[in-house]
Amino acid sequence: MSHEEIWKAAKDTAKAREIFMNKLAYTIGPDRLNHLMECHLEDYNLVDVRKYEDYVKGHIPYAVHVPCDQLDEQMVKFSKDKLNIVYSYSYLCQLSQKAAYKLADRGYPVMELIGGFKGWKKRDFDIVENDVSDYPG
Repeated sequence: MSHEEIWKAAKDTAKAREIFMNKLAYTIGPDRLNHLMECHLEDYNLVDVRKYEDYVKGHIPYAVHVPCDQLDEQMVKFSKDKLNIVYSYSYLCQLSQKAAYKLADRGYPVMELIGGFKGWKKRDFDIVENDVSDYPG
């Protein structure tokens, strides 16, 4: 896309409004999630879709672990009655977007954490380290 095409597209304020409204409706930032954790923990499920090794090393409090490649087998960990907030490594990683798409496609209310685990850590919010409680054995 050329510079002129981008500039022309950016001037379409109606389209921009629609895009940004959708972005706000389906994403949540670390600050807002931290507030939810303090006041509305029962209203959502927080789901870490990263690899097991990374989840155990550190994850956001109250997050359950469902690797992105195991979503189909572990759908029981999600709820259609609560908001499901998914996150992965960082804003560059698309695992949480893939997971969110699969959940939405199956009728689950879903949002993606902007910045993922890296964005959460950058804000110096609490993390749980070396936790294998989700894994019996």
